[in-house]
Amino acid sequence: MSAPVPVVEIVRSGFVEGHHYGSVVVLDPSGGVEWSVGAVDVPMLPRSCVKPLQALAMLRAGLALDGELLALACASHSGEPFHLDGVRRILDGAGLTEDALQTPPDYPLDDVAREQVLRAGGERTPIAMNCSGKHAAMLATCVTNDWPTDSYRDPDHPLQQAIRSTLEELTGNAVTTVATDGCGAPLFSTTLIGLATAFSRLAAAADGPAHRVARSIRAYPEWVSGTRRDELELLMAVPGAICKAGAESCYALALPDGRAVAFKVQDGAPRARPVLMAGVLRRMGIHEETGVDAEALDRTGQHVLLGGGQPVGQIRSLV
Repeated sequence: MSAPVPVVEIVRSGFVEGHHYGSVVVLDPSGGVEWSVGAVDVPMLPRSCVKPLQALAMLRAGLALDGELLALACASHSGEPFHLDGVRRILDGAGLTEDALQTPPDYPLDDVAREQVLRAGGERTPIAMNCSGKHAAMLATCVTNDWPTDSYRDPDHPLQQAIRSTLEELTGNAVTTVATDGCGAPLFSTTLIGLATAFSRLAAAADGPAHRVARSIRAYPEWVSGTRRDELELLMAVPGAICKAGAESCYALALPDGRAVAFKVQDGAPRARPVLMAGVLRRMGIHEETGVDAEALDRTGQHVLLGGGQPVGQIRSLV
């Protein structure tokens, strides 16, 4: 069986002091594997990378969201004020309040937003948790279908069964493991090839619910992450791309022509994720394509190491 390989190295004062191991797959426009390293055809947990696929399943089930609110349904948001207002708008449209959310209480991901909450004496709240947009959309989908809202996180709930079916269809993989994600919602396994395939299908869709999901991500990228996130900078640098990061250093990206990337860094180190994606895209030649901001793309992959407060090294991609 294939295994993760070194994909990122840590270089300090010219000395390679360590590596992050991982697995990467890149698909060509036809959906075939153009190249890969590591273990790309074994089950893995895609974490929040699946949120656009969950949103697609909800649209198919009658969810009436579009634009920035549909982007928010795909988000691991930063908890900035406009994100929280958007979650309230989704809930209000379904006749629900924040009390219906079953996300664990948390502070905003964004440093500035979190500091504002702390300075004001605020506490952790379910709506500030980065998955609350997805959960609000799940609740709205339940209301639309007259499904129970108190058990919407149950893997056997009709909502979660619809999500599982959509995931299996788009990835081409049968779910072999059902886990619990950090937000408490069910998490269905797939493979990196399957995840890349699903993103390819979303990005290349010309119409229908899949196109609506991709269009919302492209039009409102700050709603999918936040105003100070590397995912936003990447989407701004590569026109037409859709991408979604997940916990444990998972990442998926696709382009309108169907090319797609999916990877996982084995130790889950967040610092390795943007570095590796920038390296993969550079190997694909994306930085040379028309309309791409090559400098901005490269910036997303820069991670400088300090010594005595001064730059002495970097983390860099090996792909």
